[in-house]
Amino acid sequence: MKIKNVKAIGTAPEGLNLVVVKIETDVPGLYGIGCASFTQRAEVVVTAINKYMPDFCIGRDADNIEDLWHAFYVSSYWRNGPVLNNALSGLDEALWDIKAKKANMPLYQLLGGKCRFAVDCYGHASGPTPEAVAESVQKFMEQGYRHVRIQQGGSSLMNFQKGGYGGVGTLGSNPDFKEAGFGMPSDTFMDDKAYLKAVPEMFDLVRKKCGEEIELMHDIHERCQPMDVINLCRHLEQYRPFNIEDPLSPENRSWWKQLRESTTVPFAMGELFNNINEFVEPMMNHYFDYIRVHVSQIGGITPAMKIARLGEWFNVKTAWHGPGDTSPVGHSAQAHMDLACWNFGIQESVIFSDKTREVFPGCPTMKNGYMYVNEVPGHGVDINEKEAAKYPIDNKAPGWTVRKRDGTIIRP
Repeated sequence: MKIKNVKAIGTAPEGLNLVVVKIETDVPGLYGIGCASFTQRAEVVVTAINKYMPDFCIGRDADNIEDLWHAFYVSSYWRNGPVLNNALSGLDEALWDIKAKKANMPLYQLLGGKCRFAVDCYGHASGPTPEAVAESVQKFMEQGYRHVRIQQGGSSLMNFQKGGYGGVGTLGSNPDFKEAGFGMPSDTFMDDKAYLKAVPEMFDLVRKKCGEEIELMHDIHERCQPMDVINLCRHLEQYRPFNIEDPLSPENRSWWKQLRESTTVPFAMGELFNNINEFVEPMMNHYFDYIRVHVSQIGGITPAMKIARLGEWFNVKTAWHGPGDTSPVGHSAQAHMDLACWNFGIQESVIFSDKTREVFPGCPTMKNGYMYVNEVPGHGVDINEKEAAKYPIDNKAPGWTVRKRDGTIIRP
């Protein structure tokens, strides 16, 4: 079974750039698709796929996924980086889709079969005040969710993706850099002192309003200094968080040992990691408890499953990154891995709009806080290219520039 054609398909039905790779084989009607969605640089990923991948892939054996993965990984000599990793992820997920279709099995069967009947997920509760956050949590509880991530900031997940983490847009006002005319008009402001004070207050009110049964999570999004994170997490211990996500930026790796020894709060980490080798030392030392991998950033199912299997030996669970700028193809691939990994921890939930379902038939579905995959051969998601073409991608600025009061950029 040889690869006959490779191409990128870009689409943005909800305004977020999504990219998938489509691989056609010399077996009539047998093709696969994979997620390559690097939203902030989508057009660059499309170029990498369309300009380099056909010459590399056409004529190769589509069955040899491991060999193809390593060959593409080293083919540029300098490896890593989100552009080529996302292109590689699209290739990898599409090949797994093909292999499962060829075997006439859902993908999870090729990964070892089900360890659970469905994928337990967390909802995203947000609001401008702790009271609004608590109301949002209660709505998720009414829908059957057992886990909810709480953020005081924007009024929706879309706000968070545009910089609303850390109370941006809600906490603090009148940043001095704005009055000085420093930076760009679209740059946003984070008042870290106000944020660090607000998070324990939010947890306290949500616990009082929503009880002890609901599992609560929170995403720091790497926006605070390590010592401030330590102090914050000590305050949060009494509220028994399920996990605290992304406490440290990749530039602060040397703080992990001190952070781990300073608090009993569980951590989810790895969203910004580029290379599977970055997980070895933190897992070995039990620095974090949940594998927070953006699967297309790391290179697809092949490396993600290796990370998950490694985590099993160190009691580290999976918590794949599943935001709105992951395509339904990527969400489905992650759900299939969730079903097959014994050390599954939790999954980010997603509700697909009617427009998105028209572009991507076979999307996973949500019920009572669980995600269910489409029980057909492959990962279960297809793409309607005619519908996808109605929503072209663009190269607008992603809107991630967040500054301190004096204008210093905060790293996400």
